[in-house]
Amino acid sequence: MGIIKTDEWLEKDFDNPLKISERLLPYFKGQTKREIYRELMNFGMYQPSRLSRDNLLKMETQQSWDKIGKIFSKYKRSWNGPDVPIFLFPIAPSGGFFRREEKGKAGVSFPDKLFLFLSNFDNPKDIEALFVHEYHHVCRMSLLDKRIEDYTLLDSLIIEGLAEYTVLKCCGREYLAAWCSMYTEKEILKFWDRYLKNQLGLKKSQREHDELLYGGGRVPKLLGYAAGFYLIDNYYKKNPYSTKLSFSTSSESYRLDSNFLP
Repeated sequence: MGIIKTDEWLEKDFDNPLKISERLLPYFKGQTKREIYRELMNFGMYQPSRLSRDNLLKMETQQSWDKIGKIFSKYKRSWNGPDVPIFLFPIAPSGGFFRREEKGKAGVSFPDKLFLFLSNFDNPKDIEALFVHEYHHVCRMSLLDKRIEDYTLLDSLIIEGLAEYTVLKCCGREYLAAWCSMYTEKEILKFWDRYLKNQLGLKKSQREHDELLYGGGRVPKLLGYAAGFYLIDNYYKKNPYSTKLSFSTSSESYRLDSNFLP
């Protein structure tokens, strides 16, 4: 499938995102166009505004669709990854569960599709880092063959940690998301003991799962993401790294080898 020509959708229906969401119905079985749009907005999908239109203009001027297509071809070939549809849209000026909010880029992945929300292409390596993270999710989810609602908190920690560790290997430490260094090791170990270690079996369908993954309220911000990267980073200090094996190694394998955790 590759890059979907959402630039043509946006040219015609920028001011009517529900019309755009209607075109996504075949990719979201059993959801309405309003449910699709609401879900995508949580992760950075634009709402019509002057700033969002400016972001679209930047994407068009910088030929974002062609450039993402080349990045996709590179990693699909290198990783022997699945040929999924990739949708590009302008990013909302603020809000959403942005991984790289300060750089105006975000994304969300599914086993059979990938969405990127962008503003500009000033530093192509930033875009590549975002793509690596999200496409790693696609590759791992497609091989694990597990319903998203059945993912446990441990699965989610591992999938986020692995994706960002792959950014480290492919793009370099300077392109890691801010949450990788948000907490000290001492803090991570304290938070693990207090919040995570007895909740690793929580299912994605349970409210507490996302509270611990994303943080907020009493839970430190992006705790699950930060703990996931800490877990994977420590694992690969004593194990050889293989991108392809990282798609299929079980979450429990990473957990069992992490005897440094309390």
